[in-house]
Amino acid sequence: MISEKIKQELNNLACKKNAEIYSNFFKSRKGEYGEGDKFIGVTVPEQRKIAKKYMHAPLMDLVELVSSGIHEHRLTGFIILTYQFEKYPEQRKNIFNFYVKYHKYANNWDIIDVTAPRIIGQYLLDNNKSLLYKYAKSKNMWEKRISIVSTMAFIYNNKFDDTIKISEILLHDKHDLIHKAVGWMLRETGKRDVKVLETFLKKYSRVMPRTMLRYSIEKFSKEMRKEYLMK
Repeated sequence: MISEKIKQELNNLACKKNAEIYSNFFKSRKGEYGEGDKFIGVTVPEQRKIAKKYMHAPLMDLVELVSSGIHEHRLTGFIILTYQFEKYPEQRKNIFNFYVKYHKYANNWDIIDVTAPRIIGQYLLDNNKSLLYKYAKSKNMWEKRISIVSTMAFIYNNKFDDTIKISEILLHDKHDLIHKAVGWMLRETGKRDVKVLETFLKKYSRVMPRTMLRYSIEKFSKEMRKEYLMK
C-alpha cells in the first residue's frame, strides 16, 4: 500500500534531535494544545519532496497517512492533497470532501495553515461557505482555525466579507492561537485594502485581544501601531 511506502520513507529520515525540538515547539506535552502528538523529526522540505514523489496516490490510500498518530505522516498526507488539488481540477470536489471527512486529523496549526487555504478556501471561493461559519462557531479550536485561515484564499482574490464576518465571530475567543490567526488574516486583508482593516479596527480595536490587534496592525507605521495599542 502506498501509505506504507510513504511512512517508511519518512521514518528513514527520522531525527531524534529534531523530534524533541518539534515536540516542544508544537506543544505536545500534557495540558498543551498539541497534547499527545508524536514527532519523528522530519523537516518540512523533506516531507514536501516525498509528497511530490507520491502525489499520484489514490485518496483512499492516504487515509492511513492522514490519520496517523505521527505528526509528519499526517502533514505529508495533507500536503499531497494540496498538490493533487492544484494539478487535477476535475478531482477538486472529491479532494475537498476527503479533507472535510478527515479534517479532525488536521489538528495542529502548521497542518491547517499549509493546507486549509489551498483546499478548503480555494474550493469554497465559488461555492457555499456555510461550512466555514459552522466551524467558526464550533467548540473545537482547530475547526475555528480552519474557518478563519481558509479565508486567505478569498483575501488573495480581493474578497474580504467572509474574513471580516468570521473575525467578528471569533473576536472574543479565549485561545491565543485563534487570536494570532484572526490577526494574521486581518493583516493580510489590510495589505490589499487598508480601508477594510481600518473600518474593522475603528469598531473593535478597543475590545480585541491584544495579540490579535498586534498581528493585525503589524504593517502599519510605528506611530499608528502605538496609537492603536494605547487606545
